[in-house]
Amino acid sequence: MTAGLLKSGLARSGGAFLIAALVAATALAGAGALQTAEAASTLVFCSEGNPDNLAPALARTNTSFDAILHAYDTLVRFDAESKSIVPALAESWTISPDGTVYTFKLRPGVRFHDTPGYTPTRTLNSADVLFSFFRQWHKDHPYHSVGNGAYNYFNDLSMGSILKSIEAVDDLTVRFTLNRPQAPFLANLSMVFAAITSAEYADTMVKRGTPELFDLEPVGTGAFQLLSYQKDNLLQYKAFEGHWAGRPPLDNLVFAITPNATVRLNRLQAGECHVMPYPNLTDLPKIRNSPSLTLLRQEGYNVAFLTFNVERKPLDDVRVRRAISMAIDKETLVDALYGDTGRTAKNPLPPTSWGYNDAITDIPYDPKGASQLLAEAGYANGFEIELWHMPVARPYMPAGKRAAEMMANDLAQVGVKATLVTDDWSVYMKRLMNGDHQLGMIGWTGDNSDPDNFLYTLLSCEGARKGGGNMGKWCDRSFDDVIIEAKQTTDVAKRTALYHRAQEIFKDQAPWLPLAHSMVFMVLREEVTGYRMNPFGLHLFHRVDLAQ
Repeated sequence: MTAGLLKSGLARSGGAFLIAALVAATALAGAGALQTAEAASTLVFCSEGNPDNLAPALARTNTSFDAILHAYDTLVRFDAESKSIVPALAESWTISPDGTVYTFKLRPGVRFHDTPGYTPTRTLNSADVLFSFFRQWHKDHPYHSVGNGAYNYFNDLSMGSILKSIEAVDDLTVRFTLNRPQAPFLANLSMVFAAITSAEYADTMVKRGTPELFDLEPVGTGAFQLLSYQKDNLLQYKAFEGHWAGRPPLDNLVFAITPNATVRLNRLQAGECHVMPYPNLTDLPKIRNSPSLTLLRQEGYNVAFLTFNVERKPLDDVRVRRAISMAIDKETLVDALYGDTGRTAKNPLPPTSWGYNDAITDIPYDPKGASQLLAEAGYANGFEIELWHMPVARPYMPAGKRAAEMMANDLAQVGVKATLVTDDWSVYMKRLMNGDHQLGMIGWTGDNSDPDNFLYTLLSCEGARKGGGNMGKWCDRSFDDVIIEAKQTTDVAKRTALYHRAQEIFKDQAPWLPLAHSMVFMVLREEVTGYRMNPFGLHLFHRVDLAQ
């Protein structure tokens, strides 16, 4: 595909989109077939992997969130410019003085997408909001067991115990009543698990005997309509003409699934895609020197870490966890893998979080001390262990396998023999959440700006269940009490003090080894306009266009 043709997009002819066929035939390599077709404004995003799910209630990774948030909307959303929660499907809301009742007024006339086999007969109403939450909340709901039935975000946030009731006051008014005040509640409703889905579409699929299609063939209210998904190949969208916020500038959007960062950059330079995430850090000078490319960067709201599965011996012993932490040379790892684009981590929160405790003293790199601790724990001769690493680059970790190799080498110096293990990204995180690992490398980019999104989602006793977000399965009641208390007050000073205390407990018990916080990079072709980096690591194209 020539650079000039890419500026106006992939091709269509007679209104029939040719993207899927063209990609399959040419692997996005360009070619004369496109030059004979009528141009359309189509942006190609070279994405890093397959989504783990297309259903908002079931998805777990940012790769999935990128795919989902173009097709669905939430009641409220986080506005990166104002750094505040703003209206989305709810045009307004009120909160009771005691902080337990939230009443949302829905926008009138919000339309849902259609599919070749389904046409909506009504616009958004309260029934859709109730359906979207009741499916996750009530075990006797007809859709609760559809799909894998693991509503991990909903459960990790303890929504089932927080919610007292959800009521349809009228067709366009919904009232959420909580059992207790929850400071992060509104921010949590901006997250993907809280996206609003169509109750009418769900009922239609049940009547046809195909409820599983509800999750596989999404019908949302989002700015783009998903047309097709081919694993390891692409996701194809078209602009939704009837979007409540107005039609997006682009006609079409394609995610070209390209796990290898070098291949992503080659495609970008060849004019086969417009935008790519997570470039190799060694390629940054080449990107900066390319007149046709633009490099964007920002400090990531993230942390990379090595989680210790405390249900698997010998990691149930805090002395072993601390010894492993002392054996790994984080400074050298960060210097080698991140250079000046990262910094070592000591806490489970990023330094830009208002709850961050900078007074914490990190566990030092001390191989001799690590050996002494292992001997005290009964492992003077070391032991064998599995070290799981991510198969793809993530915003918080540019080279998972190389990081694992470096850590394994450090561990060998104290007698711990680590065997490296990985899996396809679409299932890797699920396996860590199920507790299949011993040592597991992973990371987190915040879904919102509240410290609760890190400390409760990743470290609570609720999240320590099989399939939960607490991948180390560590449950410390003193830690849990502190973070639960912090959720139940809106006093920021009190919450900050509680989160500082939680980080002290975390550091003493060492359920993870925090590794690094990173800068995040995006690369765009020069014709891309209107793209803004998202503070939470999402890649959104609602306001993006291509210069003619």
